[in-house]
Amino acid sequence: MRLASLVLALPASSVIAQVVPTAAASDPKDVASPQAIVAALYDVLSGTKTQQRNWDRFRSLFIEGGRLIPTSVDAKGVKHLRALTADEYAKVVDPQLKGEGFYEREISHASDSFGAIMHVFSTYESRHAVNDPQPFSRGINSIELFNDGSRWWIISVLWDRERPNNPIPTKYLPGAHKP
Repeated sequence: MRLASLVLALPASSVIAQVVPTAAASDPKDVASPQAIVAALYDVLSGTKTQQRNWDRFRSLFIEGGRLIPTSVDAKGVKHLRALTADEYAKVVDPQLKGEGFYEREISHASDSFGAIMHVFSTYESRHAVNDPQPFSRGINSIELFNDGSRWWIISVLWDRERPNNPIPTKYLPGAHKP
């Protein structure tokens, strides 16, 4: 409560100044709805190893200061995360995407919203080629969205992948009853 009171006591200009769009212009179709922005996120990252990704489109989905936060587990079982801006993420993954094809798609999702905010648990699977019989990876993207009244923005994407000791819960798989 004390933190909320302090934030509310700040002048509106100091709070609003921190929530600004990215410089990259977005396609209105990409940001018109929560479903559209999540679909655009998957689409822009997917393609063959020779296909250049549209990093301007990617950046246009994120609010300035938005973050992509992959999690990992090291050999000792210690869990880590790394917070990256959209630019930093593009620099890290672009060489990897050029090394092999990468197609990621949503297979299920669950979401909650209130006012201008929405949280989406987007279950994904990743393949090296569209027609690969099995995904090489699956997991859940925890996506925080914000609607400023004119469009949707990605605030953050935090994800964890499925592992033998970290299976995706049934409620987040296709066909499961959503709460």
